Amino acid sequence: MMYELFIAPLTETYFQKALIGGSIVAVVAGVVGCLVVLRRMAFLGDALAHAMIAGVAGGYLVMKMLFDLEAHAPGMLLGSLLAAILTVALISFVSRISRIKEDTAIGIMYTGIFALGVVVVSVFRHYIHIDLMHFIMGDILGVADSDLWASAFVAALVLTILIMFYRHFQLSTFDPVMAASIGLPVLLLDYLLTTCVSLVVVSAVSMVGVILVVGLLITPAATAYLLSNRLEKMMVLSGLFGVTSVIGGLYLCVWLDSSGGGAIMLFCTLQFLLVLIVAPKYGLLARWMRMRKLVPQQVIEDILTTILRHKNTTPFSVLRKYVENGKWLNKALQQMIHNGLINKSDQGYRLTNKGDNEAGRVLRAHRLWETYLDAIGTPQEELHATAHHLEHIHEDDTVEYLDERLGKPERDPHGQSIPDKKTD
Repeated sequence: MMYELFIAPLTETYFQKALIGGSIVAVVAGVVGCLVVLRRMAFLGDALAHAMIAGVAGGYLVMKMLFDLEAHAPGMLLGSLLAAILTVALISFVSRISRIKEDTAIGIMYTGIFALGVVVVSVFRHYIHIDLMHFIMGDILGVADSDLWASAFVAALVLTILIMFYRHFQLSTFDPVMAASIGLPVLLLDYLLTTCVSLVVVSAVSMVGVILVVGLLITPAATAYLLSNRLEKMMVLSGLFGVTSVIGGLYLCVWLDSSGGGAIMLFCTLQFLLVLIVAPKYGLLARWMRMRKLVPQQVIEDILTTILRHKNTTPFSVLRKYVENGKWLNKALQQMIHNGLINKSDQGYRLTNKGDNEAGRVLRAHRLWETYLDAIGTPQEELHATAHHLEHIHEDDTVEYLDERLGKPERDPHGQSIPDKKTD
């Protein structure tokens, strides 16, 4: 049983070629994809992949009509690369000379060039014999030797460029302003990275299709991003996740007798979802655990204002009486002592200077909200309760807007003084 499931497929030539070709594409796409994800260029990879059909059609047509060569791989590869470069140039031109943003320009240009390719294929259908479904979905189980050599050459070239200019790409990705200030050619680096993405897409589309090449650019890199804060580690993990996606997807394809590209992308997505759940720092389980331990800010602010109003050292019994959501009280007190907001003694709790400052801000917000609610006609018996909920909205802009709107009042509707604005 184990032999039939895992070993038997490895003895098949088509499986070996698919595994080698897919792994080459996955590694280089995963490494480049890290920069694509960090620079928020994911949509650009999709644009290049779709726009390439015009280049494939053009290269096919030129080689057929001029040299009578059908499905000539180098000609189609060159046409694809020219289409990718044209797409990037048009996107850059439109976004720079008009008020149209880059993401909108990408959507316009890639759909337009993709449509041009479809029209060319349909108009010259007697000369061009391209299966559009094959172009979109790919046929990784039918990898030709020429595809393997092309992908290997492109992978070597792109990885060499990334290694040579690694520090430049790193700095221009995380801090382009600093990169420009120290003299790095940021725009040239952007074009160089775009060229690398174009080469990866062009070399891989004929083998794995539009959908899979975009998926391998984005999903493994996004998966690695959940596990790492360092670019070099992220690149290694991304390449690894890309290869595991290819291996797992190919086995899934054989077991289910399904589409190769679809199975690989499905496995890649499931892999991402699994990491999204279990990632130790940025995963859903880790986030849920942090949220469980997190004390609601409202409880902390209620404790601060209760101690402030009590004026002296406040016993625990008083806090338990006045603080809502009492189940958080003990944990909140421990956290506030740790954060330097309060001090504990045998008699109870007292505010530190830091805590007094924070409590004053909340109390100021409460009394300004009461004043505002009174000004708009809220019944007197509802003022305190409503302001008690609104006091936790005490961002400086909001509170100062209320203060200006009310004419900088000195007392609230109950005659109590409104604290002055606290300064750090």
